[in-house]
Amino acid sequence: MKPAPEPDGLQHTNERLAYRWYHKLASLLVVIFCFELGVFLLVFPWASDWDLNYFSSLPIWASAIWASPYFRGAISGLGALNIYVSFLEVFRLRRFPAPPSGLS
Repeated sequence: MKPAPEPDGLQHTNERLAYRWYHKLASLLVVIFCFELGVFLLVFPWASDWDLNYFSSLPIWASAIWASPYFRGAISGLGALNIYVSFLEVFRLRRFPAPPSGLS
């Protein structure tokens, strides 16, 4: 049996994508954003300013969760995950091929 033909816009080719400068800039901005957010989420739950917000003034059951060290640890875990994603994106920056030597 013959496979169904693909629509014109979905043809697979072996050509490498041509990445422009704005692709690299967007990847770099994602790396910076993920790293900064990760550091903030890793450190802020353990700072003294953690209790100075709207969520700490909620009813007693919610404020108990907010003040729990397990909840703070979970937020710090999300920060560590964001830092990990930022390092993955740094290594993915290597996926951009060098421009051909004949073009300027």
